[in-house]
Amino acid sequence: MTRLLSLAALILAPLFLEPAASAQTPPCIEASANCTEWITFARGPARSLLYRTYSLEQPNPHVTRALIMVHGAGRDADNYFRTALAAAFLAGALDDTVVIAPRFASNDGRGCRDTLSSNEVSWPCNGDSWRSGGVSPADGHLTSFDFADEILRRLARKDGFPNLKSFVVAGHSAGGQFVNRYEMANKVHDSLGLPVTYVVANPSSYAYLDALRPTAEGEFKAFSDDRNCTTYDRWPYGLENRTGYTAKIDDDQLKKQLARRPTAYLLGEIDILPLGGFDSSCPAMAQGPTRRARGEAFGKDVNANFGAHHQVVIVPLCGHNARCMFTSDPALPLIFPKN
Repeated sequence: MTRLLSLAALILAPLFLEPAASAQTPPCIEASANCTEWITFARGPARSLLYRTYSLEQPNPHVTRALIMVHGAGRDADNYFRTALAAAFLAGALDDTVVIAPRFASNDGRGCRDTLSSNEVSWPCNGDSWRSGGVSPADGHLTSFDFADEILRRLARKDGFPNLKSFVVAGHSAGGQFVNRYEMANKVHDSLGLPVTYVVANPSSYAYLDALRPTAEGEFKAFSDDRNCTTYDRWPYGLENRTGYTAKIDDDQLKKQLARRPTAYLLGEIDILPLGGFDSSCPAMAQGPTRRARGEAFGKDVNANFGAHHQVVIVPLCGHNARCMFTSDPALPLIFPKN
């Protein structure tokens, strides 16, 4: 009888024990539909897709960092998700970081021909494009920067990631352009209750804060060819004639926000050739002859002339290649900062 009672106790004991702490959900690490999620704007039906390692809807107390990785002109969020995963693996950050790669899909029937799902937003392809806060052709109230705002707001909710301590918004090439303009313009930076850092990697152009441009001697002077290049200071190369998300923000506010928000310019040592969608237009060439030169000049300008304390980081032996840039030793502590 005693042995039977002991056996019964072993069988029934788990029913009366305190529930154990929930096991950690493993990260989703495939650039496939299994690792995607939709962000629905307002009450819908408009929505946009993102890849993520952890669901934005499931409570996850283990996550302490968030990395939002913005793709380039190819709008290949799947490939940028793979790059971000590789970087997270190298940094030992897969378990405690939610990695997100949003997809700024675009189909104008000409330059951009992405296949869109039902109710998926088509962001503007060229001109006032997705990379500069452009307005959706189907909804005059919705811009590409609103998509990033919504991601950050959802991540900041305590019911989802109660132990989240920091955000990093990073992008390469056209994604670097997005991050440069989003950093200076976004309206959520100061309301999230958590620090946000921006990493701008190898863009072809920047949004300058005044009409001065770099010279070959490393100075900043009035642009000498303004008569032939009349658009050199227009948005998104400068602050004139802004449209979309930034249209109603005054110049002084943009300057103050850019200067005080923590930012790093990640530049490839050998990103000095006109490859990979290099912008050779006159307003871009007014900023320098190569992507590396443009990044070094812009960093110097905002630090020396606008009181910023931004980092300019040269990545050895990298050209215009996101995987090389973001998996490099200089990049890992920037995109996965210690909490």
